[in-house]
Amino acid sequence: MISSTTVRLPWIDNLRTLLIILVVNLHVCVTYSHVGDWYFMSAQEPTLAEKVPFIIWQAHLQSFFMGLLFFISAYFAYSSIARHGVRAFVRERLLRLGLPALLYMLLIHPFILLGLNPWDFNFGPPVEFYVNYLRTGKFIGSTGPLWFAVALLLFSLAFAAWRLARPRSNDPRPVTVPTGTFILLFSLALGLGSFTMRIVQPIGTSVLNMQLCFFVQYIAFFLAGLCTARNGWLLPMASSSYARIGGKLALFGGPPLLLTIIIIGAKTAAPEAFFGGWHWQSFCYAVWEQLVGVGLSLGLLMFFSRKCNAENKKLRWLSDRSFGVYVLHAPVIIALAMLFRTLPLNIYAHVTLLTLTGLAASYAVTDIGRRLPGLRNIL
Repeated sequence: MISSTTVRLPWIDNLRTLLIILVVNLHVCVTYSHVGDWYFMSAQEPTLAEKVPFIIWQAHLQSFFMGLLFFISAYFAYSSIARHGVRAFVRERLLRLGLPALLYMLLIHPFILLGLNPWDFNFGPPVEFYVNYLRTGKFIGSTGPLWFAVALLLFSLAFAAWRLARPRSNDPRPVTVPTGTFILLFSLALGLGSFTMRIVQPIGTSVLNMQLCFFVQYIAFFLAGLCTARNGWLLPMASSSYARIGGKLALFGGPPLLLTIIIIGAKTAAPEAFFGGWHWQSFCYAVWEQLVGVGLSLGLLMFFSRKCNAENKKLRWLSDRSFGVYVLHAPVIIALAMLFRTLPLNIYAHVTLLTLTGLAASYAVTDIGRRLPGLRNIL
């Protein structure tokens, strides 16, 4: 059943736009909070008191926003492969995801290193550096934020292979919308899976720029998006009582619960205990992350389906350029952060300024890029 995916849903476009705006904001926050890793960090590391709001905010963002992007992408991937067939789907995914990833690896990342070079590092002769960058294969792991496009491409190719092996049956299937109990058990299973993954891949580690510590959720959300499209669950789930309750519990209960876990856990262990390994801190954080992530995801589906289902020229303009902003925002906010670094502003004013100007400039650059031959189809 794909009836709900064949109709355009403006609220999904608006939600996707918000998620990409939050991606930009997260990278801005990391720039000044030093919580996480990014190309360019502010010269002065903030105090612990200044970091706490960032820890709370960034942890909540990380709990849901990339997983929800995988969910939405899978939801539309299902209807796309059903309408166009496997071969056309694979060609479209290679174009829409593979080419932007290559653009980033081959042009944008080297430009950040050599053109912006916020660290004033001597890379040597640019041509020699670039040849070595390609020859040694370093570009493969230099995806920056476009790790998402690479991962989504791999997930999509796996889905296409599965559809080739098991073509969709035309027989009708019973549609049973997941219950609140199932969603709770699903969240707990994700928490346990994330804790297990982080025993061998703690937070802060990566393989080819992919932080596998978060991939239990990403894979599960992608599969959930396929199942949702297959069974027509999107609108029933978005209008369910557990979406409303789960969203409110995550929004209002998530911050104090996380603070409690941090305060109690920090008394008996170093911060690294929260990142992975056989530590109760890591277990509690993983379970908290998934309970809150699923709750916030459901709450946003509920809120946007009810309150943000409008479409106009401005919203469509933002939506059409949101993926381009995702692709191009890194050098934009790095350049602006370098420009703003001498301004006598407190950390929160810096974050506000860079978020607003970074978004405006990223949308402007994307709009220009979409007017250039060859870029419109991938931005």
